[in-house]
Amino acid sequence: MVVGGPNARTDYHINETEEWFYQHKGDMLLKVVDEGEFKDIPIKEGEMFLLPGNIPHNPVRFANTVGLVVERKRPPASLDRLRWYCADSACRAIVHERAFHCTNLGTQLKPVIEEYYANEDLRTCKICGAVNPTA
Repeated sequence: MVVGGPNARTDYHINETEEWFYQHKGDMLLKVVDEGEFKDIPIKEGEMFLLPGNIPHNPVRFANTVGLVVERKRPPASLDRLRWYCADSACRAIVHERAFHCTNLGTQLKPVIEEYYANEDLRTCKICGAVNPTA
């Protein structure tokens, strides 16, 4: 899928298969959680990056940027997940996670994200009590 910026998502997507990123115009930032450690992976214009499966990631796209993301067709039993972490950098616990079988990423993410933003209980960290912002 071709994806342009900017975007303002706060969730981390997790799927069981690899994702291939090619940044056609401008730069992007791929935020990941690797074995519990939060890391930023810059992907510059003209660069490619292969993200292994099961890595929580949040693609940050800036204004006037265009990238290509190639994902494998999901096996029938596979589950994608959207996960939100506590916005308090001293905590970073998982605040909410929703799993679903993905058949169309473009249409299936929006209702899950809207449900999360509309419900303060879902956005409240059970560890430290912080409430994540709505965007």
